[in-house]
Amino acid sequence: MPRPTEERPAGQPWPTYPMIYRVSSAHEELDNRMFSVSTEEFLGDGNGNLRALKIVETKFENGKFEAVPGTEQEIPADFVFLAMGFTGPEKTALIEQLEVELDERGNIKRGLDYQSSQDGIFVAGDAGRGQSLIVWAIAEGRSAAAEVDKYLTGDTQLPAPILPTARPMMV
Repeated sequence: MPRPTEERPAGQPWPTYPMIYRVSSAHEELDNRMFSVSTEEFLGDGNGNLRALKIVETKFENGKFEAVPGTEQEIPADFVFLAMGFTGPEKTALIEQLEVELDERGNIKRGLDYQSSQDGIFVAGDAGRGQSLIVWAIAEGRSAAAEVDKYLTGDTQLPAPILPTARPMMV
């Protein structure tokens, strides 16, 4: 999407939540946001490790986002975290390429350590839980980060507030 405006758009009157440009404390620390780009490909180093993302600028035409020819570039990357939103993971080539197993509801299957069926690929939030609230995704993200830390270093000091099997309390 393009960079939002700083003023509330006319088509988003109160009480709707306006899509405006916001700067959080994290952005103040390192604001490296990119707008109107699409990830085209994960690029490997030939040894099974991620080295970069291939991105392309986009423009909205004919009711969909189209790549702008000649705008491809690479962004160096060691890790990628996917924020999939409230719909769960789309069944795209990415899921096939990662070769992760899906559960009976179509979410990415994971163990008690938030790791998928593929070694070193972790999943939290909607991709593993399914449609849920942001507070669950935040708690799972923290727990998954602790498990990633443990996977990489053998130990962790990070808090792990919930298990991936935790569910909301029922009344």
